[in-house]
Amino acid sequence: MKSEDVLLRNILRGLAGHRDLVVGPGDDCAVVREGKQFVLLKTDCVVEDVHFLRRHEPARVGWKAICRPLSDIAAMGGIPKFALVTIFSPPDIDGTYWHAFYRGIRRAARKFQVTVAGGEISRQPHGIAISIALTGTMEGARPVLRSGGRPGDLLFVTGRLGGTLAGHHLDFEPRLAEGRWLSTYFRPHAMMDISDGLGSDLPRLARASGCGFEVDLASLPARKGHTIDAALTDGEDYELLLAVPARRAARLLKEWPFPRTDLTCIGKLTDSGKAPRGWPGGWDHFPVVRNPPLGQRAGVPSAKSRRTQIKGP
Repeated sequence: MKSEDVLLRNILRGLAGHRDLVVGPGDDCAVVREGKQFVLLKTDCVVEDVHFLRRHEPARVGWKAICRPLSDIAAMGGIPKFALVTIFSPPDIDGTYWHAFYRGIRRAARKFQVTVAGGEISRQPHGIAISIALTGTMEGARPVLRSGGRPGDLLFVTGRLGGTLAGHHLDFEPRLAEGRWLSTYFRPHAMMDISDGLGSDLPRLARASGCGFEVDLASLPARKGHTIDAALTDGEDYELLLAVPARRAARLLKEWPFPRTDLTCIGKLTDSGKAPRGWPGGWDHFPVVRNPPLGQRAGVPSAKSRRTQIKGP
């Protein structure tokens, strides 16, 4: 288990629940019931030198800031509604930067039909940080959780993985249409977005579902020019990972209505309850050993040194 997951588990222990809180911490979004409707709640942040660099175009940073939580809404199969934007600005950044930043916010809000309802701005001694709080709805469907996977389910990913630090992490489009179609017409047993890398996020889905998993490394849809290791560990992919019953997999591929979005079967959930031996893991925000800076994240042993088929013990 990643250090980040352990930290969250420890600090969130003992929080009071509520009868209208359907899903609390631990999934892509919190889910609250309001009458007969499910409301999604999400907050996310981007931090200088962690998620972006000062030299990156501010409008692209603004786009990323709002698209990160949108990717979590997509993973539940939801529809985004309202956003609050909180900015922490150091004294060496002037209004020119934030005007450009908000161009990216406005572009994403228009494209994905999000209303920016307000926010906050504060000075801080150094470093730029932005936090986005986002709401969404399901409009009749139930949210798809991480915890519904079952042994024997086949695992699929959308799009391509790895190589994201070359620029994709600033320009990606959250899979909102794909997630909504899946929740409405297909109902995967489990789904989540891939933000910390498949190496980190697949074990989270499997653990939430009480399963282990097997992956065929040769099947991973690595982005052109990048390795299987990058597909596992780079992170910032913002694709969907889903678990579907094996008997329905052929129909899913046949009916998939998004020709510009690849859909690839990469393995299956198992009843072992463990991650496969030698599974590399991905990005960890709170490692025991400090992670290298953005763009210099440590790799993992070469795919040539591991079996093509990784299986649990």
